[in-house]
Amino acid sequence: MLKVRLGVAPAPGSGPAEFAGLAERLEAAGVDSLWLSELVYSPEVDPMIGMAHALARTSKLKVGTGVAILPGRHPVLVAKQLLTLAGLAPKRVLPVFGLRPARPAEADLFPVPAGRRAAVFDESLTLLRRLLEEDEVSFEGEFFQVSGVKLGPRPGKRLDVWLGGTAPAALVRAGRLADGWLGSFHTPSQARDARVAIQRAAADAGREIEEDHFGLSLVVADKGLPPELTALAARRSPDTPVTDLIATSWPEARRLVEQYIEAGLSKFVIRPGHGDFDGFLEKFQAELVPLQN
Repeated sequence: MLKVRLGVAPAPGSGPAEFAGLAERLEAAGVDSLWLSELVYSPEVDPMIGMAHALARTSKLKVGTGVAILPGRHPVLVAKQLLTLAGLAPKRVLPVFGLRPARPAEADLFPVPAGRRAAVFDESLTLLRRLLEEDEVSFEGEFFQVSGVKLGPRPGKRLDVWLGGTAPAALVRAGRLADGWLGSFHTPSQARDARVAIQRAAADAGREIEEDHFGLSLVVADKGLPPELTALAARRSPDTPVTDLIATSWPEARRLVEQYIEAGLSKFVIRPGHGDFDGFLEKFQAELVPLQN
């Protein structure tokens, strides 16, 4: 049986003032995990800094990025950050990376050579994985060259790196290079197809991804669909009705999560579609937490 776990994300547009104290509140409520998006042009906290804050103020809560952008950052610096966090909070750091920002206007903040973002991503991820798994790394690639890099002690439990993405190339990349996948704006049938494609790519690369390392980020917009969210869903899956990608009520959220579980997914990030986090958390605990096993 798959180990089903559900975490949450902060309310959209919440800044440092709203974030302060959130991690302790979630841990006291028994929530499994907290997930932080990379949205630079917004009040929301930076995911790496937010992770450090949340991990420092809790002892059980897991904290992840959902998702952070890797191309445009040096993998050595990213690896140092992750190893530091994992050393301070063992088994509670959940990094998920993506190819490009959710908001196109932020792409210039993560510069890569023109037309080479996917190639940079592949090389960045390859080097990052080695830095997380080896005591000393030398690497000679097209975009990165390092010699004899030692970043200090590695955590006792290997640090998994998950990827997001929906395009066929992204799913192949996840199969070749990642430990898991966190999708978004997928119907249950689309999520099943994505899982199968990732597992096929992993097998072709001589790898295997653990069966409970497939997840989905689901927005619950029970107080109406915000225009920006509707537009984002339409960009991600233009041929699918928005109401098939976003839950518009809590009963619908439960139905969708149950269908995702049937499709072979077991890890979920539930995101509020509005700013009323108190009401969101109460409904999350009543409607969805019972689905955990």
